[in-house]
Order: sequence, then structure tokens, then C-alpha cells
Amino acid sequence: MAHAQQELVFAPLGGVGEIGMNLSVYGLGPAGNRKWLAVDLGVSFGLEEHLPGIDLIFPDIKYLMSERKNLLGLVITHAHEDHYGAVLDLWPKLKCPIFATPFTAALLAAKRAGEAGAPEIPVTIVAPGSRFSVGPFDIDMVDMAHSIPESQALIIRTPAGTVLHTGDWKIDRTPVIGTGTDEAKLKALGEEGCLAIVGDSTNAVRDGVSPSEADVARNIAALIKSAKGRVAVTTFASNVARLRAVALAAQEADREVIVVGRAMERVVQISRELGLLEGIKQFRSVDAYGYLPNNKVVCLCTGSQGEPRAALARIAEDQHPDVTLTRGDMVIFSARTIPGNEREVGRIINGLIDQGIEVITDRTHMVHVSGHPRRAELEELISWVKPKILIPVHGESLHLSEHAALARRCGIPEVVLVRNGDLVRIAVGNARIIDEVPAGRTYKDGHILVDADARTVADRKRLSFAGCVSIALALTDKGLLAADPELDLIGIPERDRDGALMEDLVYDAIEETFETMPRKRRTDPDAVAEAVRRAVRSTVNQRWGKKPMCHVHILAV
Repeated sequence: MAHAQQELVFAPLGGVGEIGMNLSVYGLGPAGNRKWLAVDLGVSFGLEEHLPGIDLIFPDIKYLMSERKNLLGLVITHAHEDHYGAVLDLWPKLKCPIFATPFTAALLAAKRAGEAGAPEIPVTIVAPGSRFSVGPFDIDMVDMAHSIPESQALIIRTPAGTVLHTGDWKIDRTPVIGTGTDEAKLKALGEEGCLAIVGDSTNAVRDGVSPSEADVARNIAALIKSAKGRVAVTTFASNVARLRAVALAAQEADREVIVVGRAMERVVQISRELGLLEGIKQFRSVDAYGYLPNNKVVCLCTGSQGEPRAALARIAEDQHPDVTLTRGDMVIFSARTIPGNEREVGRIINGLIDQGIEVITDRTHMVHVSGHPRRAELEELISWVKPKILIPVHGESLHLSEHAALARRCGIPEVVLVRNGDLVRIAVGNARIIDEVPAGRTYKDGHILVDADARTVADRKRLSFAGCVSIALALTDKGLLAADPELDLIGIPERDRDGALMEDLVYDAIEETFETMPRKRRTDPDAVAEAVRRAVRSTVNQRWGKKPMCHVHILAV
């Protein structure tokens, strides 16, 4: 039996109770002197109506920064934004070794090259399916089928026991790229003995098995073959299996593939260099678009999530400099709409339909499949690995609880439901939450990282809801106004419902407040500012029904 000083613990710092922003840490050793291994460092995307002006949400890494001297490394399971998108911004605060497969490392390097001032990040490149050590953590990578090349699960062996960290995965026995999920290695792990699975819960609410990439490839091929005019396909640029399927379908239909959009061009170039598009003839640049007959073209476009500057949004608005689609052409959305992007995607689909273009989505045709396991696949993995403990991660509360219920039905003795910041003891003794570590969110606001509880975003929300009144008063040392008040009303209706000018009402409120103040109080700039602020907010609220932000600037003259 392992000794107490070799206690093995796990804590999610992001990615639990939510989909996105994945960051997990494993600790080995006694409390207060643990060595740590981090897995993934991802982002979530800000929704404008909830977080005005916030582009990206990162996990709060204060805890890891405090443990920096004991943080031995960061292993990235795959190159989806929710697993590696925070590396450029947060790695400089950690400066630990990073381990990634060639495709992930190449995408990170391309991303770095595209961002001005991005830091130099040394990455140790490890082959998919390989084994290496990070201090006392013996890491054995396992090939897993997913919607991006080289997605890896991690078998983390330690003196206290072994954990399977699944990353994102599914069981796809007919993948378009790679060999799919390494069943033999996972079964061997089950024979060897595995303490715990820390596993993907995204599709735990869905029965059966996720369909294969091969099914999508067949359907896309049939659609392209039947098309009379031009065809555009939009998907995540990182889904190289889908790009390959589209390219093969185009070859079958005697069409040329044109790549439209910088992210797509970047991934295609990296995929060629790594041999992932072997046997696929070279794609054409966007310059060739105008010269090819309509029935000889397939465009691979960025913009499946409605991104306003991506290729498809510009095509839908008839604003793209090189690519136009017209009545009789077809657009295939070969991607799931990420929750929160529905409005933007809907706007693009409507724009295309208004131009007479046929739009195909996964609502009517199987042109997209999930990269995550449904219940039958989760059960199969459990039967191979036979863990004693299961910890559901990568999902919202519903997904986590369904995964936990499934694990119990499969006879797993210990199932631990966690939240971000929970510290779970995996060994020695019963698996349970033993402590809490700091966890939270950091916002990327333009080029700056801000704490989620900073006033910045809260103020911006209030501004977006009720506007702002800015007032400047010049005050003499005798408590007299040296000039008329200066006003600026921003985001506030010009008139109230009786037609009175809001600016006049505010002006009157300022004068009346000032005149009714005791003379002695008028010489106190802070007292004047507070009295005027209250009066103005109250007046606007009476006439409009909303309380604006109100700033009063006092100039002593």
C-alpha cells in the first residue's frame, strides 16, 4: 500500500460545471509539499450581452502561480481552444515546461506568429501515443478519436496509483484520419490496474454511440456529387478529418478545392507538412475562384460559428472581395453551433437563404458528428479500464450528474462529483473532496487581463443598461458656482414622455440641489458632489424609470 506522503490529489481549476476553459492539476506528496502536473490550459468565449467587451475568459491561475516552484509541467491533450487557447496569455505567469504533440505544437506556433508581441514559448514535442516522465509523473499518451488530429488521453502513473485522464474522445472505429481510439492500450491499462478515470462528460446525456466521421464523409460526398452549382463547406478549421473528407468528395465529383479564410489556410499548410493530407492533391488559392466554372468548385470556408470577420459572414453579406455565391449554389454547415453563437449563425444562414442559396445543416442531414462519447461509449471505456473511482469533468451540471449516474450503474465503487476548485484525494484511502483551492475566472479585455471581480465589467454592464450623466461644476472657496454647470448625457433619451428635455431637467435638479444646501456644506466639494449625484439620479429615474451612472467633477476655483 502507498504511504501517506505519496498522497495523490486532483483539482479542476476550470472546465467543470461548464464546457470550455479546461485546466486540471494533479498533485503528488504530502499537503504543503506536493509536486504538481497541469493538464490543458483553455479558454471560454465571452457572450457580449453578459460580458460587454470581453473577448475571452481564462481560468484564474493564482493557485498555480503560488505553487510555481512545484509545478513540473503542463501537458496539452489537443489543440482545441477550450484546451490550449489560454497558453499564450497565461504561460508567462507560470513558465513551466510544456509538452504537446507535433500538430498541437504547430498550431500553437502558428497562433503565436499571428499575435503581435506573443511570448516565445519553448515546447517539448512528444509523439502521439508516446511515454515520458515529468518528475514523479510517468505519462503514457493514448491515441483517442476526436474532431482534431492527435487528441491524447493521458495514463498518469505515480507511486500512489494510476489515473486515466481521458481528454476529449469518442470511439470511432472508422476514423477518416489516424487509427482512432487505442482500444488495446486501454484494455491493457484495465489489466494492469487503474485507480481512477477523470473523464469527458459532454455527451453523457445521449444514448447510444456517436456516429463516425466516415458517415459524415459519405453524406458530404453525396451532397457534393448531387450539386449543380458551386458548393461551399464551412467547418472548424482544426477538424482536419472533415477537410480531408471534403477534399476526397471534391475529387470524386471532379471539382477543385479552394481554401477561403486565413485560419483554414494555416491548418491546411500544417496538415500538409505533417502528412495528414497525404494523397490529397494541392488545393487552389482564392485567386482561382473567378476562373473556374460553377460546377467545378468546392470552397472550404471559415466562419461556421458566425464570426463576423470570417469568410462565410462576408460571403453571406455579399462583401467578400473574391468569393460570391448566387441562386442555385449550396452551403454545407459541417459543424455544431456552440451555445451562445446561435444568433450570429442564424443571421448568416438567413443572409444566404435570402440570396437564394441552399443551406444544409445537421438539422436535416448528417453533415456533422460530435467528437465526444455518448453513453454506450462511456460504458465501453469503463468496461475496458475497470477503475475504482470515476470523476466526471468537461461538462455542465447536467452532463456531470448523468455521467456520475452511469458510472454508478456500471458498478464503479467511488464516484466523486466536483466543482472548480475542489481538491480530491484519489489515493490513499477513500476518494473524496478534502479541501478547496482558489479557482475563478480572468477576463481578456482587449490586450489586458482583468480579474472577474474587478469593477470594469460591472460598470460596463450598468453603462449599457442605463447610460451615464457627466457633470462638471466650478466651485469657489466661498461655496458659490463660478460658472454654469457643464453637462454631458450619454446613452440617455433626449426627452421624457411629456416631451421635456432631459438635459433641462438635470440642469434644474443641479441648481435646486445646490441652492437648498446649507451655505457651509457648499464649501465641501465632496458633499456637493454627492448631493448633486443623488439628485440627478433620482430625477432621471423619476422621468425615465432607470438610474444612470452619474459622475460629478468639482473644480475648485
